Amino acid sequence: MNIHEYQAKELLRRYGVAVLDGHVAWTADEAVEGAKKLPGPVYVVKSQIHAGGRGAGRFANDPNGKGGVRVVKSLEAVKEAADAMIGKVLVTKQTGEAGKLVSRVYVEDGCDIKRELYLGLLVDRETSRVTIMASVEGGMEIEEVAANHPEKILKVAVDPASGISGFHTRKLAFALGLEGKQVASFSKFVTSLYGAFLELDCAIVEINPLVVTGKGDIVALDAKVSFDDSALFRHKDLEALRDDSEMDPKELDAVKNDLNYVALDGEIGCMVNGAGLAMATMDIIKLYGSSPANFLDVGGTANAARVTEAFRIITSDVNVKAILVNIFGGIAKCDMIANGIVEASKNLSLSVPLVVRLEGTNVDLGKKILAESGLAIIAADNLADAAQKVVAAVKKGA
Repeated sequence: MNIHEYQAKELLRRYGVAVLDGHVAWTADEAVEGAKKLPGPVYVVKSQIHAGGRGAGRFANDPNGKGGVRVVKSLEAVKEAADAMIGKVLVTKQTGEAGKLVSRVYVEDGCDIKRELYLGLLVDRETSRVTIMASVEGGMEIEEVAANHPEKILKVAVDPASGISGFHTRKLAFALGLEGKQVASFSKFVTSLYGAFLELDCAIVEINPLVVTGKGDIVALDAKVSFDDSALFRHKDLEALRDDSEMDPKELDAVKNDLNYVALDGEIGCMVNGAGLAMATMDIIKLYGSSPANFLDVGGTANAARVTEAFRIITSDVNVKAILVNIFGGIAKCDMIANGIVEASKNLSLSVPLVVRLEGTNVDLGKKILAESGLAIIAADNLADAAQKVVAAVKKGA
């Protein structure tokens, strides 16, 4: 689950992470009132959407081509910037051409920036440890740095048994070229950030840029925080921070029905149990000449009701021209899945081709249920067969 920058900074502040003062505003007048509470005379007005690259983004209605982050030097300019952002659609590299509607802005105090750095924390699957990444290339997308200058990304893995120590932070600080007061400020910052990461069950925390001020302080100029969805049951207060308007309606619907769903831009809807199997299914669809419209994992404990909801979400996407169901029966037996498919097909009056591949526990019974349903379900013997048949069905319909 992602949250807005202003929410991330408020959370991190509670853990002693250095952030600038700021105020969220839903109207231009509120932005001015927020700015009045700051020392000034420099203010930064930031669009609040769940996407990076806001500063380099553009508003379709703005003839001056200004981005979603603007540095201004008066209260009048604060109001003008907020007016230009709130209620408008901001297009960035991460949003695509559809962009995202800006419903609020964050008015922040100005900052004397001497250097811009990058700092991120995530769980590294290779080491099974929280890993701290740092780079002198602050302000740039870390993916771009990794692709063009991998040597500029520094990594330190923290042993969960011993936790973070001074040698971790000093190693990073010296590698980043920090000195004197900056080292102590950086060490405090990273230690506080690591504590927040663990206690809040974060998946990713990204500070980009992390700035060194003229006074030698280390401050988070931006903050991106993403939480582990599987741990949100422990943090009802964090779950309340979810902004439903930032989510694809289909993805929001899936969350409410305990389904793992990600909308994509293809034409074949996928319903699979197991993330690995789902990825393989999407790959083989591409291999045979089409593209997936979604990632949808119904989970190992899928039942008829969940299968019906999955079909409903898939078919709500107008781009879906066919559906591929790829199920390996384990805890969720094939006959139970088959009954769910039949029930969903009848209740939703499916109008697109449906290809089903079943394997695993009670597979013969599952196939029998599908064959005797009287529905136009295309059976597949294996994954390659299923992919070929669903792609052929799409091309035939085209």
